Amino acid sequence: MVTVLKFLRWLFQKLGAAVLMVALALAAWALWIFLKDNVDFDLRQSEIVRAMTGQRAEIREALADVHKRQEKLLQEISAEKKRSEQAAGVIRKLKELESTWDKYVGNPEQQKANAEQMARMQALRQDAEAKIVELEAAYTRGTWERDGLELALGKLETQITKVQAQQSKVMHYLEQAWERSKWWIAGVLALYFFGPSVAKVFLYYGMAPLIMRGRPVRLNAQAGTLPEVSASRVSLDVPLREGNRLWVRERFLQSSDEGVVKKTRFLLDWKIPFTCLASGLTELIELKPAKDAGEQHVTLSNQANPHIELALITLSEGSSLVLRPSFLAGLATENGGKVRIRRRWQIFRWQAWVTLQFRYFEFVGPTRLIVAGSRGVRVERLATAARRTNQDATIGFTPALDYKPVRAETFWGYYRDMNPLFDDLFAGEGFFLCQEISTEGSAGNVRKFWAGLWGSALKVFGL
Repeated sequence: MVTVLKFLRWLFQKLGAAVLMVALALAAWALWIFLKDNVDFDLRQSEIVRAMTGQRAEIREALADVHKRQEKLLQEISAEKKRSEQAAGVIRKLKELESTWDKYVGNPEQQKANAEQMARMQALRQDAEAKIVELEAAYTRGTWERDGLELALGKLETQITKVQAQQSKVMHYLEQAWERSKWWIAGVLALYFFGPSVAKVFLYYGMAPLIMRGRPVRLNAQAGTLPEVSASRVSLDVPLREGNRLWVRERFLQSSDEGVVKKTRFLLDWKIPFTCLASGLTELIELKPAKDAGEQHVTLSNQANPHIELALITLSEGSSLVLRPSFLAGLATENGGKVRIRRRWQIFRWQAWVTLQFRYFEFVGPTRLIVAGSRGVRVERLATAARRTNQDATIGFTPALDYKPVRAETFWGYYRDMNPLFDDLFAGEGFFLCQEISTEGSAGNVRKFWAGLWGSALKVFGL
């Protein structure tokens, strides 16, 4: 019952949107016709009626001419039939006068004359019958012409009556818009109702299998030193010693010791300004211990969403992590060091062009990363077996892993937007991070490329 109600609600929403689309399209087209039409409406209407009246007079005149020709043809057909019947009567009488005796003994001259006259009558009869066939064909063509003219006259009479009765400019221009655009509107509605389903079938059964055949992305050949990841929790205590700097999004800062100096940092990294703007890493709060203040502590948590949990990732010297910047809540450097972010481009892969993932961000230690995940951040450690995860849940992974998108396991889940078209598949030695509960992060925005351009732009730049 719930499924039926959902379907009916979806259907009503679709129909309502379709009606609104048609109404707006007709209104816009009618307005365009009105603006393009510089003639006074009443004057134009009078001219149309006058032109139609002239066409009606021409059709009536042509129809009267057809009637005259039909009557003449009927008279000619009657005359030819009479000639044929007269010739047939003469032939019958001459056949009655035929005699073998008279032909050879009694009166051969008379029999010869009768034979000649019979031949003339037969030729006359054949000529009359051929003429009848020709005249009847002409009469049939005239009948078709008459029917066509009567049909055209009826339509024209209806149009004249309609134009004469048309007093509303709005209805006039709406009707004009409908006549000019009805097939375009029908095509758009067909795309609106059936286009998404056809596209999803094509993407799932046609495009996705091709993408899965591509070789995986592997950014580093060796695993190296793996980062350390703490357990995720709603609030996170971050210690800061002298020389440390912490940049954090404002909504994640809950409290801090009095010995912490704060200021605003407009962008996390000026080398990637558009990335920072797109992923929200702007207007960060920079925190560092005051001089000779000793170790200070900062408490982080999401002030707006209690379901978001934080995890601390420690990158030592030589270790790194590929991370989607949109999941980054904060970043701390050691001994006043700068933020080190490698941009790893994958432009020359056809797989990247199809999935629109051209760039990866690799954060290099020594540094500490604070990442945020819905209901927590989970570490999936790999050794030999490959493992897949929901693309919306993926936060980051160690760069030595093989990474590739694989098609969602069920078409129905993808069709109903319960799962994205692709899951993330990881293999090799290392680990990847994911949210405990999948939410539409950057990967979810990417999936909406098929419905919106902004999500695509985020995926292109690896966000």
